[in-house]
Amino acid sequence: MIKIENVYKDFNIKKSIVHAVDDVSLEIADKEIYGIIGFSGAGKSTLVRCINLLERPTSGKVFVSGKEITALSAKELRAARKKIGMIFQHFNLMPSRTVADNVAYPLYGSGLSKEEIGERVGKLLSLVDIADKAKAYPSQLSGGQKQRVAIARALANDPDVLLCDEATSALDPQTTKSILALLKKLNNTLGLTIVIITHEMAVVKEVCDKVAVMENGKVVESGSVFSIFANPKEAVTRDFIRTTSNLHKIDDLINDHANVVALKPGELIVRLSYVESNTSEPLISTVSRKFNIDVNIIYADVEIIKDAPIGGTVAIINGKREDISEAVLYLLDKNVHVEVLKDARISN
Repeated sequence: MIKIENVYKDFNIKKSIVHAVDDVSLEIADKEIYGIIGFSGAGKSTLVRCINLLERPTSGKVFVSGKEITALSAKELRAARKKIGMIFQHFNLMPSRTVADNVAYPLYGSGLSKEEIGERVGKLLSLVDIADKAKAYPSQLSGGQKQRVAIARALANDPDVLLCDEATSALDPQTTKSILALLKKLNNTLGLTIVIITHEMAVVKEVCDKVAVMENGKVVESGSVFSIFANPKEAVTRDFIRTTSNLHKIDDLINDHANVVALKPGELIVRLSYVESNTSEPLISTVSRKFNIDVNIIYADVEIIKDAPIGGTVAIINGKREDISEAVLYLLDKNVHVEVLKDARISN
């Protein structure tokens, strides 16, 4: 659905050139929910604005639905943009117009009659679960309600693609979850291809099929959400993942010499992480029985992403040295990454 080829976007700032987007190439499949994540200044928002040419690339090509957007005339581009909806962090609603009028605005000049526009608006407001607010004004709405209106407006021309530029950043966690559920629903029911720009890995984990990680204008890592979470290769990706997991809190406890991580002779602290999507065995209970060791769980953070478990466990293991070694080998054979964080083993 979307193909980005060697796109650069440069800005002249104080007589120096800033490469906001630096030789980025991506392919986003039809009906996919694709996340683009990066810290502030990574270039992700500039990149998404290059998809519909709100920012024209300095060089490179952008294709949407098989058409090279970067080669279209102004008239052709206006027509193509009707099939690319977009929503923003701050909603961009017109305060002097009602909810219904905001949603209807893109349809003026479309050739539809007033009755047809009204019918279309009603269906869109029902689709995003805000039909009861049709006559309200934006100032009377909550942040989540405003974003639902913005989504309905973005869908007015029945687009194939929906671009979401930090669309949940201004919302509280509960409202964010409801908006992400709505986007997932629209992806399923309308077959929309959705691109989500965010600085929150939790957003990517919640709804995306694939993700690209940006840093300094470049895509440094990309792949399925599961593979990126299970086996991050870049430091920036690992930093993002730490924000969504309890498993790294153990590092602070160890550095602070907390009582909970004070080890007895023969014990060690390990962090176990799933690195393959086929890991589904009750591993903790299995290794405890099979190798006659005690496993005291300090942290556990396991959830299902794309029908596969991901996450892991931090635990203190106690037992004979040879039994612990065999248990570790068993876990490695089961595609579990084993990281020894603190070791007080002695021969028993």
